[in-house]
Amino acid sequence: MSVLNNTIAEPLIFLLMGIPGLKATQYWISIPFCLLYVVAVSGNSMILFVVLCERSLHKPMYYFLSMLSATDLSLSLCTLSTTLGVFWFEAREINLNACIAQMFFLHGFTFMESGVLLAMAFDRFVAICYPLRYTTILTNARIAKIGMSMLIRNVAVMLPVMLFVKRLSFCSSMVLSHSYCYHVDLIQLSCTDNRINSILGLFALLSTTGFDCPCILLSYILIIRSVLSIASSEERRKAFNTCTSHISAVSIFYLPLISLSLVHRYGHSAPPFVHIIMANVFLLIPPVLNPIIYSVKIKQIQKAIIKVLIQKHSKSNHQLFLIRDKAIYE
Repeated sequence: MSVLNNTIAEPLIFLLMGIPGLKATQYWISIPFCLLYVVAVSGNSMILFVVLCERSLHKPMYYFLSMLSATDLSLSLCTLSTTLGVFWFEAREINLNACIAQMFFLHGFTFMESGVLLAMAFDRFVAICYPLRYTTILTNARIAKIGMSMLIRNVAVMLPVMLFVKRLSFCSSMVLSHSYCYHVDLIQLSCTDNRINSILGLFALLSTTGFDCPCILLSYILIIRSVLSIASSEERRKAFNTCTSHISAVSIFYLPLISLSLVHRYGHSAPPFVHIIMANVFLLIPPVLNPIIYSVKIKQIQKAIIKVLIQKHSKSNHQLFLIRDKAIYE
């Protein structure tokens, strides 16, 4: 078996996987994936646009929502080119450096989303437990520091992981299991000792989502305890309603991750195409559903989106009238 070291001048080429066993129908199966990408990109772009443009939404809760949308948008875009390239054009080749870059952004934005969900849980905790101090605790400067700390954390945990991947040597098997580069998938192709890579990957997971998830759970325990101390049932209902969107976002982020882990661990009897389709769908669930959930649940977002759409429609009509009048007079 030949050994290919990635320190040689010629870059290593890996092959991304489409949907095994369904090559004849792969093109048609890719259409729903394309629609999901369109919904994810357009939905998160709309949320970002309305939060940035609408002054009434310049509040801590919506700043965190814009961070979530920016993360979901980036997460969708970092796998869009390779996934649709494999499905539509059979563009399966990817070199090691491009693969490592995609891994960095894929895992980095996944960990970033976990951090943003933790920040949003903290936002709900302060809003419900300390409502009178909400604006003094969550100032613009503090929100910026929270966002920057999450970014620094992700870069700090991901850089060692990526650097140690560069040190691996690979054998003749260069076929990956997904239509994008995934850390565990790549290091399993190595014919050298990858224990350090596995340890670094586990450390990155535990120091991000492994830390964030218990903290989110703790914040909701404190929120529930605070809400139950409210005498009025109507006030309790209103307090819980402010958390429903965030609870939904947390659920659609963590439940697919847990489900996919269980499928990989116990679903060995399932056909390979089941694993591939589930991996791609689960990756798209949060970016697709988060804008829909927040648009449906939060009236301020609904009003802002409607306002932007009406203004855009009015502007288009005005431009049409100007063109028509110009044509008449000429």
